[in-house]
Amino acid sequence: MSTILVTGGTGNLGALVAARLRDRGHEVRVLSRRAPRYPVDLRDGTGLDAALAGAEVVVHCASSPRGGDDTAARHLVAAARRAGTVGNLVYVSIVGVDVVPLGYYRTKLRVERLLEESGLGVTVLRATQFHDLVARIVGAAARLPVMPLPKDVRVQPIAVGEVADRLADLAVPTPAGRVPDMGGPEIRTLPDLARTYLAATSRTRRIVPLPLTGRIHAALRQGANLTPSHAVGRGTFAEFMAGRGR
Repeated sequence: MSTILVTGGTGNLGALVAARLRDRGHEVRVLSRRAPRYPVDLRDGTGLDAALAGAEVVVHCASSPRGGDDTAARHLVAAARRAGTVGNLVYVSIVGVDVVPLGYYRTKLRVERLLEESGLGVTVLRATQFHDLVARIVGAAARLPVMPLPKDVRVQPIAVGEVADRLADLAVPTPAGRVPDMGGPEIRTLPDLARTYLAATSRTRRIVPLPLTGRIHAALRQGANLTPSHAVGRGTFAEFMAGRGR
């Protein structure tokens, strides 16, 4: 069994990855600023050397849309080099980071390239949006009397647990490079998913599909955020919402 670090190991995805790795018998070190045993601040690298001592694999799930992911990755790479034992740094990214001109996506792409050029063994998995993110987006719109949503934007949501399963499979000492993308089982428009959300939450709202312009929405209309040839997910958004109701 391996000693595996999970950054962001108390978050939505990281906590599931850590649990799956423990179930497989690995020694798992959960890294976060509030972790009782391995408190680490990726923003300045504090605590990384102690946490990485003797580690063979790192699963990098920590991320923030507010920025700083590239700085955190630089600190992680530097500490992994100093440790000298890390054979595989597994990173979860997003489908379309190389095409959709969102600031957060561009940062994720910089992190991919930083890791690939680090000289370390690296595995990169790109996944589509999680069900809970889609639920937050349409849920926020449902707070209004009418729901304004982009007309032509399609998404391919996937269950976070399925991505956690895949990351746990990839968390082995031998790196795999860029692996095939992961997408959910269905490609649907946001207004269509909003109808599923409303039905599951027993609410009624009028949905107003809005035509949008700009480079970001042009990329989304063209499906740059989708991976139809890798629709490997099983759980649908309707099933996710039904589970939330239970």
